[in-house]
Amino acid sequence: MSSQYSYIELKALHEIARVLAGSGFLKDQLSMVLDVLSRHLGMERGMISILDLNTGKVWIDIAHGVDVASGEVIYQPGEGITGKVAQTGRPMAISDLGDDALFLDRTGARKRLNREELTFLCVPVFFHEHVVGVLSTDKLSQEVQDLDQELRLLSAVAELIGPVVHFRSVEDENLRLKKRLAEAKRPKTEIIGRSKGINEVLRLVDQVADTNSTVLIFGETGTGKEMVAQTVHDNSRRAKGRLVRVNCAAMPESLLESELFGHEKGAFTGAVARRKGCFEEAQAGTIFLDEVGELSPLAQAKLLRVLQEREFQPLGSSRVVTVDVRIITATNKDLEAEVARGNFRSDLFFRLNVFPVFIPPLRERGSDILLLADYFVLKYAGELEREVNRIATSAIDLLMSYHWPGNVRELENCIERAVLLAKGNTIEAHHLPPSLQMKSKEGVFQPRGKLEALVGNFEKDLIVDALKDTRGNQSQAARLLGTSKRIFQYKVKKYSIDFKRFKGS
Repeated sequence: MSSQYSYIELKALHEIARVLAGSGFLKDQLSMVLDVLSRHLGMERGMISILDLNTGKVWIDIAHGVDVASGEVIYQPGEGITGKVAQTGRPMAISDLGDDALFLDRTGARKRLNREELTFLCVPVFFHEHVVGVLSTDKLSQEVQDLDQELRLLSAVAELIGPVVHFRSVEDENLRLKKRLAEAKRPKTEIIGRSKGINEVLRLVDQVADTNSTVLIFGETGTGKEMVAQTVHDNSRRAKGRLVRVNCAAMPESLLESELFGHEKGAFTGAVARRKGCFEEAQAGTIFLDEVGELSPLAQAKLLRVLQEREFQPLGSSRVVTVDVRIITATNKDLEAEVARGNFRSDLFFRLNVFPVFIPPLRERGSDILLLADYFVLKYAGELEREVNRIATSAIDLLMSYHWPGNVRELENCIERAVLLAKGNTIEAHHLPPSLQMKSKEGVFQPRGKLEALVGNFEKDLIVDALKDTRGNQSQAARLLGTSKRIFQYKVKKYSIDFKRFKGS
């Protein structure tokens, strides 16, 4: 390779490789690549464009020496030199820009220049043998000794930036999807997250919120079941009424019935006055029964009557109270298994399970971990009066690799601790709890950066969607995604996806 390039060219390629190997935003890395081409090789007005694989259009993403914003200039398929290079996958060089009809100068950067003195170089950018973008630049014609050599050099640069341009296109597609989701109808909520799992939760909430249907929320401890209940209430016609919360697991069984349904004076020792229960307090509003699987058999029977008749008797009273209340329940137990064991009434389960909502655990919400972490950093920096405003890459690796058995609650506690320990404005890896720096539950710790985690999560979602569309047929799913069955099966195994559960769905 060294015999093909001069010392200056090799030096430029080496500097570009170092830029791409470093950390930082993808857009900044590509911008620095164009800067290297300008400083060392005299290639002015450089541009990196991205190909939209769905439409075939090409849009300028990064520009050097050209005053144009990302996405402002778009080429139709085959339009101009940039569009033609993206369409054909072959490089093009124009030695005299003043005498070429294909050159459009859509950016207007060369209007006041003598185009006859400029040579335009344009090469495709490949990733896994597919065109993902275009790298173009111009150079003074008098500095071009060998046009083929210039194209070879620029193609070598394009080869180096191929993966970054690809991930930049994925990153941009994610941003566009997020924008579309934000513009779509989304219930009013304080839930933080844009992962597929959370969007599905919010979609279900949007469907059920403005009804009177009973909602049963499933999720591990710390996933945010109470926040989902709050979102259902806030987006319902009962939003002006009260949301009364009851933690069935935190209350002694002897007091739970009194807490839910109230009691009369003298109903039991210590009942010195009549007291309203939570159901009465939630009149015209919503009652949220957290950890409903912990209810005693007697409380289950009374709850069933409320669901069926919308009425109950307070403890020690013969009077019947009629209520207009929306019931939302939540559990971290498998209630079907509890029914099979005889610990939970089957008729009550069917009454509660009218509209189930499952909250995914944090370990399945890879793209949300950093959103939540950033939110908690700002929250606790304000509460604790600290100047912390960022998380170091080493700490991000730990956050993205951990399996989060305590879910969002555990993440919040970790960030609060880290904000307290941080001396400057940055949370470093050593500020996180030791549990995050030990072997993960699945095996040996493997650091995963922000980009890799986001792309991996996006890739997993694509595979799951393809399996859904093909009812678990891996061969058809592989063809749908334009890859081989062998690679597809490797990815299925890598992400521990149970393809069999999609068969016949």
